Amino acid sequence: MRFFHALKRGSKSLFRQQSWQIYSCILLIMTVLFVALYNNVHLQTYAIEKFSSAQETIRSPITIENTKETERRLREAIQSVEDHYEVSQEVAEEQITYINELFEAIHKIESGDIETEDEELELDDISDKINYLEALVNADLFQQIGREDLVTLFEAPENSRMLAKELLTTALYDVYYDGVKRDDVEQAMETVQQKLNYSTLPDDLVAALQPLSAFGVQPNSFFSLDETNQAQQQARSAVEPVVIRAGEVIAEEGQLITNEIYEELELTGLLNEQKSFYPIIGLLLFVILNGIFLLLLIRNSVHQQQVTGRQLAALLVLTTFLMIMMKVISFYATTVNPLYWLTPIASVSMLIKILINEKYALTMAMLYSVIGSIIFNGNIPGNLNIEAGTYLLFSQLASIYCLKLMKDRTAIIRSGFAIALINVMVICFFIFLSFEKYNWMDYLLFGGYGICSAIIATVLTIGMLPFFETGLGLLSDTKLLSLSSPNHPLLRKLLMEAPGTYHHSIMVANLSEASCEAIGANGLLARVASYYHDLGKTLRPHYFIENQMGAKNPHDYLDPYQSAEIILAHPKDGADLLKEEKIPKEIIDVAYQHHGTTLLKYFYYKAKEQNDQVEEADFRYDGPRPQSKEAAVISICDSVEAAVRSLDHPDQESIEKIVSSIFKDRLLDDQLSESTLTFKDLEKIRLVIDETLKGMYHSRIQYPTDKEDTEDGD
Repeated sequence: MRFFHALKRGSKSLFRQQSWQIYSCILLIMTVLFVALYNNVHLQTYAIEKFSSAQETIRSPITIENTKETERRLREAIQSVEDHYEVSQEVAEEQITYINELFEAIHKIESGDIETEDEELELDDISDKINYLEALVNADLFQQIGREDLVTLFEAPENSRMLAKELLTTALYDVYYDGVKRDDVEQAMETVQQKLNYSTLPDDLVAALQPLSAFGVQPNSFFSLDETNQAQQQARSAVEPVVIRAGEVIAEEGQLITNEIYEELELTGLLNEQKSFYPIIGLLLFVILNGIFLLLLIRNSVHQQQVTGRQLAALLVLTTFLMIMMKVISFYATTVNPLYWLTPIASVSMLIKILINEKYALTMAMLYSVIGSIIFNGNIPGNLNIEAGTYLLFSQLASIYCLKLMKDRTAIIRSGFAIALINVMVICFFIFLSFEKYNWMDYLLFGGYGICSAIIATVLTIGMLPFFETGLGLLSDTKLLSLSSPNHPLLRKLLMEAPGTYHHSIMVANLSEASCEAIGANGLLARVASYYHDLGKTLRPHYFIENQMGAKNPHDYLDPYQSAEIILAHPKDGADLLKEEKIPKEIIDVAYQHHGTTLLKYFYYKAKEQNDQVEEADFRYDGPRPQSKEAAVISICDSVEAAVRSLDHPDQESIEKIVSSIFKDRLLDDQLSESTLTFKDLEKIRLVIDETLKGMYHSRIQYPTDKEDTEDGD
């Protein structure tokens, strides 16, 4: 419980120390986001009057229906629909039948083929014929024709009369076919009469037919309300709503502002008196949401000692750099020439992964993609360029997942090839998916954008990495790998002047790396820091038992206080040597902290044998206690390796016993309270150390000596 409460106190103290860094970083990032996105959501308005000239090309910021124009087009469509009429063929048949009956009656009278009750009836006189005809034909038709016209018809030759009948009925059928409206009756009669006039009939017969054509032409086309309404409804349905699209040009530069253009400006909210602050409020909400999300992420990382203030500064610098880069590219990007495909956003993702960790890289990749879809929206408020956002997201994901083991800087180059491939694939996806037609030059140009983006991202990553490592003192994997080289001057110094310590450091490095990887800490940092943690022993190498190589122990001739002074000084000596060589702070901290404030028990008890009044503080290391998980793990592994190495015949049981005793001693001495290690972490570390040491000190075959061989031969 004592350790647990101390652990909590240490974590809270550490978080309070870094709180100002967290809040400062988040506030600055929020400020950068707001400034970068302001122009993309801010609705620019214009002080324009009717019948003035536009000072610049004005585009619609939104997609909206122009209801007034839509209604006008609907009215025009309805008005353009002609009245629909229903043609009645019964009228035509009825009128033509009456005319046919007239000619048949005349034919019967003339031929004498008349059946009457009065057999003595004789129709020799034309007047009798006409009188008798009146009883045979339609009364209205008979009244329409004058007696002179009837006389002409009776006196006409039979063939002329039959021809007249055919011509008249045919002409009537023709005009009735398309329908005769009430207003078109006179025109229809003229049409029939003209056909008769141009026939071969005698003029007197043509004149006699005129009353018949007048009788035969009657209206047979009547207004249909149902059909007219149906036609109007179809016309309404065919009218598309008039929509002003986002980005559509409302007025060209220098164009006269007519009433229609002014109405469109008013409708889209582009006039000064209609200025809206809603987009700015929306942007503030977006920035605040990102700030809250980053706060939760960073607080958790700082609490677990996964991120430092310098890494947060790098995150701020990279975010600012990316915002500037995307804003500059957006000034030249158009729908015809999508230059956002050139954005080397993958460089920022790779740098965040290298300088911080993969979790931050993935989180910021999603955030940057959304921001990119806003920045590349063509300055149309409320519009998101989903194509740009998707492309930027895939480009970043390719850089993060393809940048795996950082054994050297060529890993960045290999990642660049993968980024180029993914970029081209995403670009082709959008090209093939669109309905626009592209030629081969377009494919080459846009594919070239994706390849150039990957090349620029690779160059920027390699070029900018040293500036972050040097300027902000950040420790990246590439820096750690360079420090782990056996040819490094300090490691060569350790090997040449303190070979036993060098071997000890290698063993500690193996244990520490495996332990850190088991608990999710930085295994590479633990390995490299272990190489340098005992560098201070190179100043007095023979005072440390691993370097004596069977020689006499100088401590046998020294006072316990003198011996303790020499031993207790080596953490500070090592840190001073590392500072002189400008080794990263994380490694210097491990050199300071790897013994914490532990007690140098051997010389303490030796001094106590000489004097009971010995002060324990005189035999404790100056510390501080381990502040990070890596430092705490190295502290444990350092003691464990030294203790196990001191055993004459280490076996599994003795290894487990001594490892457990060291863990117990560290807990009781309160040496791990400031490292944020949990009991679960400690158990994992203990198991890993046990397994690793058992592998190192496994049983070996006892080979016979030369003497034994000789005796066996005898």
